[in-house]
Amino acid sequence: MDPLPADAPFFVKDYHAYYKTPRGYHPRSLNSNEGWNVTAGLSLLNAPLLHYSDEIESAALLIHGEKAHSVYFSRDAFKKLKGANKELMIIPGAVHTDLYDRTDIIPFAKMEEFFRKYLA
Repeated sequence: MDPLPADAPFFVKDYHAYYKTPRGYHPRSLNSNEGWNVTAGLSLLNAPLLHYSDEIESAALLIHGEKAHSVYFSRDAFKKLKGANKELMIIPGAVHTDLYDRTDIIPFAKMEEFFRKYLA
C-alpha cells in the first residue's frame, strides 16, 4: 500500500482508505494506481458545469455525503435548479466514498420513491 502522509487533507485520506485498500482497490483502476486514461473529461475542467443548471426542467435527485469535501457542489447545484421535482439528500456523517459501497447508508428506498414519483 502506498504510504499516506500524516498531514494529508481529509479528502485524500478518504480516497486512500477506499482506493488503496481491498475495499476499493483494483489493479486496472486509475484511482488505485498510476494509470493514464486515453479518454477523459479534461475538457470539462474548463467548462462552467453549473452555468446552465437553472435551465434543467427534468427531475433531479442529488445525493451527497455530509462530510464529503465536494458537498458544496451539490448544494450549489440544488440552489440553481428550478421546479418542485428536485431533491437534495445529504447523508449524515457520510464521506464521498461511503456512497460507493456502504449499502447500510445508501438511501435505496428514498431513491426508489423519487424515481417512481418523477420518472415512472
